[in-house]
Amino acid sequence: MPFVLTVDQRGSQHTRDEVDRAVEALGRVPTLLPFRRTVGDEFQGLLDDPVSVLGVILSLRRTTTWHLGVGIGAVDRPLPADRDPTRAHGPAFVAAREAVDRAKSDPHHLAVVAPHAPDEASDVKTVLDLLGTVRQGRTRAGWEVTDLAQTGLTQAGAAERLSISRQAVQQRLRAAGWAVEDAVRPTLVRLLARADDAAR
Repeated sequence: MPFVLTVDQRGSQHTRDEVDRAVEALGRVPTLLPFRRTVGDEFQGLLDDPVSVLGVILSLRRTTTWHLGVGIGAVDRPLPADRDPTRAHGPAFVAAREAVDRAKSDPHHLAVVAPHAPDEASDVKTVLDLLGTVRQGRTRAGWEVTDLAQTGLTQAGAAERLSISRQAVQQRLRAAGWAVEDAVRPTLVRLLARADDAAR
């Protein structure tokens, strides 16, 4: 079953509208229906790959800009011919609406709703929150090295790219909690897939 991500900008009445920029940045993510603005300061997309879902969630959670709701469930077929998610329907879209509303009062600004798999959705949410706590205190230098590590670049390669010592790379990775994130990412993919299976 697909995943619907509904995203709402926090405090948009007091800040610049960031929706178009976010939608453009997510334009290369594989989707069933691409991310598009739905109404006001909100946007939405439909995905079916847990790896892509996790990538979007972690990308959006790098800032405090968004309330993020994840809905897991069925969608009505056929999908809109114009690929507009605002014209799509089904339980996953209802779940995503509930999730983004919950996210607005959640300390991590994130909620995951799967009506037919509540325990699995709760597991995803819990591990995402723990990983978010690890990433929350990451410095700019920490993001530099973890972004390179995520591409598969070796520590020696990262050191050369950043013109620092390999020992400095190791220290930055340790301070950034990269070992935890590297271990947790595949776990989250499995949990998302499990929630998807249980929601069928």
